[in-house]
Amino acid sequence: MAELLVGVALAEGRKRSQRQTFVDDIAATLQVLTYDLDVAAAHAELLVAVRRQGLPRGAHDLIIAATARASGRTVLTADAIAFEDLPDVPVRGHR
Repeated sequence: MAELLVGVALAEGRKRSQRQTFVDDIAATLQVLTYDLDVAAAHAELLVAVRRQGLPRGAHDLIIAATARASGRTVLTADAIAFEDLPDVPVRGHR
């Protein structure tokens, strides 16, 4: 949700209103999961994995990946490369 809300905040005029409506629709439709101890443990494991790989990742991407991993879900993204080679994180790209 944070990344979507950044998109709203950066937009202006009509585009901002359209983005806010989109985010509101998503929030009303999908369950927003919390960052709990299970997600924190998955996040730590992913941080270790990317450090060992020598491939830094964006902080938000790792939180998204950790949440998916801890909850047994798949990451749906337009940027599948950002989630490539993360252990036990199923990813599905879309365009």
